[in-house]
Amino acid sequence: MLTLSLLFGVITISLQGYNALTREELAASVEIVPLDEQSFTAILSLPDGSEKQFILEGDEFYIDAHILKWKSLANLLGIHTLYELDRISGRYTDIEDEINKKRTVYSLAEKRLIDIFNLRLEYPFLSFLVDAEYGSASFVLINNNRKLDVLVSTTGLLIRKTEN
Repeated sequence: MLTLSLLFGVITISLQGYNALTREELAASVEIVPLDEQSFTAILSLPDGSEKQFILEGDEFYIDAHILKWKSLANLLGIHTLYELDRISGRYTDIEDEINKKRTVYSLAEKRLIDIFNLRLEYPFLSFLVDAEYGSASFVLINNNRKLDVLVSTTGLLIRKTEN
């Protein structure tokens, strides 16, 4: 019985560790509504219930974020990747269009009383807690009405078609 209890305990801890290291968090839901060729509306729904709407130019929906990834031990203890959505934009698939056509980009960042990303830069001694700090971006082709989920994983931003 003791051996079985230990085995089940090890399996439970292993699964918890696996879940912590493969965790994905919903950063935003997006509804895409094409307006005309190379122009679309992106309706961004955030987890706090707020909604923002943007008219974007391009063939693709683009979003980026600041990511603060903790050491693996911190993940196992329940401290997860921090993120802040930074920008939303339209993106052209053809580089010539990207250079010559109208660009649209909007800030998603909000002013904060305490900005943990800047604290990490101002106080290098905090680096022992941080595995990596970087920007992450993701984009997808827009060719019809779509509903998308923007997710943050331990490795960065992901965009998936909404299952609903």
